[in-house]
Amino acid sequence: MSNPSSPAIKSARRRQVLIGLAAATAMASHAVVFAQQFPTAKVNTTKLAVTDTEVTVGQLHSASGTMAISETGSIQAERLAIDQINAMGGVLGRKIKIIQEDGASDWPTFAEKSKKLLVSDKVAAVFGCWTSASRKAVLPVFEKENGLLYYPTFYEGLEQSKNVIYTGQEATQQILAGLDWIAKEKKAKTFYLVGSDYIWPRTSMKIARKHIETVLKGQVVGEDYYPLGNTQFGSLINKMKLKKADVIFSAVVGGSNVAFYKQLKAAGVTADKQTLLTLSVTEDEMLGIGGENVEGFYASMKYFQSLDNPNNKKFVADFKAKYGPGAVVGDVTQAAYLGPWLWKAAVEKAGSFDVDKVVAASKDIELNIAPEGYVKVHPNHHLWSKTRIGQAQKDGQFKVVYESGLIEPNPFPKGYQ
Repeated sequence: MSNPSSPAIKSARRRQVLIGLAAATAMASHAVVFAQQFPTAKVNTTKLAVTDTEVTVGQLHSASGTMAISETGSIQAERLAIDQINAMGGVLGRKIKIIQEDGASDWPTFAEKSKKLLVSDKVAAVFGCWTSASRKAVLPVFEKENGLLYYPTFYEGLEQSKNVIYTGQEATQQILAGLDWIAKEKKAKTFYLVGSDYIWPRTSMKIARKHIETVLKGQVVGEDYYPLGNTQFGSLINKMKLKKADVIFSAVVGGSNVAFYKQLKAAGVTADKQTLLTLSVTEDEMLGIGGENVEGFYASMKYFQSLDNPNNKKFVADFKAKYGPGAVVGDVTQAAYLGPWLWKAAVEKAGSFDVDKVVAASKDIELNIAPEGYVKVHPNHHLWSKTRIGQAQKDGQFKVVYESGLIEPNPFPKGYQ
């Protein structure tokens, strides 16, 4: 074994330190030059929290409450992206500073914290929300104060705002494509719809019912909703067993998923006996549920950690390096990672942090580092994306069993409103 105190090893270490210092100095010099090319008075005409060396953004997710199981990954992914951007010199030569607020799984709290970030902190952008209820709560604030929100969650669509960039899927890219696949693959004709009781699941199931009945010529044999945080699903499972639907179509969210899937398994409702397609269980939720309780069921998403491409391999490796080897990445976590990168690209295209200029520059922005693959911002502020169906594995990962072509986002599908 080499002696760590030997002159040769000490010399090599000194060289590594000097190389690192030289690289850091060069990066800092580049950032200073870049910042000088974009003076603050020019890139910030609306009194945002931007200085010659720093730009402040907000993070607004549930770090506590029933939604924390889902939103923690978004917080981590956005911070990873911002760390990586800062290591490259920041945005327009300015390092990104984060002010983090906790929505605490409470929609009025989300609204209150969004106003603080925009009015008091004057952040240049906010990366946040998960549920549609939280997004709907903050939307009037963002529109009134002309803030910019990057929203990462798959959602029901039927919305388009100048002040929001939607980095997750809308209904046509997740719900309709997922139902088409399961109906064809499993020759399914009867469906039992279940969800948590708020905007996204109810609207999603309204869209699903319309598609099942009018397009697939199938039948909805049951439909039930339960409060966020609910942990008692025994009566629901009994009803499901009696109805014997070809497919259980689920939009149960957050911590309720742990109880739901454990109770399904305890009642003998497993993938060898029952087909289930979920819109809301990603690798993040699987950590809490346990892969053995979901094994064999299907999920409709645009991203799974198991995707085999160079971008994703690097992203997953970087995520695990920062958050530990046991960390996992789910669909919304990946979509959250895109937010800071899309914002950086739009700011640099606009040559300004001003929200109106950044929004105008966002149209047709492409991202070549996206873990999911090709990403492009549509003029309707949603992303072109693929639908993927993953089958849950015992180890908590998903095996991709289907991948569509790119689907143009259409948040207002004709006949579903």
